Amino acid sequence: MAKITFITQENERIILDADSGSVMELAVANNVDGIDGDCGGVCSCGTCHVHVYPEDMPKIGRAGKFEKDTLEFDDNANEYSRLSCQIPISEALDGIEFKVAN
Repeated sequence: MAKITFITQENERIILDADSGSVMELAVANNVDGIDGDCGGVCSCGTCHVHVYPEDMPKIGRAGKFEKDTLEFDDNANEYSRLSCQIPISEALDGIEFKVAN
């Protein structure tokens, strides 16, 4: 089980527990503002864009090629950007925080 925190653009902290699926699926199922997942998790829309704190990057790794290609079109993208649909939930994510980018 992982406890995952989302920080919205309004600085609301939403703390959720999960043990499977993707970070995007968790956010959508719990109506996290700013995480839409319009493409259903196939890495093509960018509506699940989050920023990862630098100290947490080793837990999830850097974006892959397709993910980088999608993020390229987002003005809010930076070196700590990830699409939450590409982050599988595991115990390694316990305690992680994601800042909603949009």
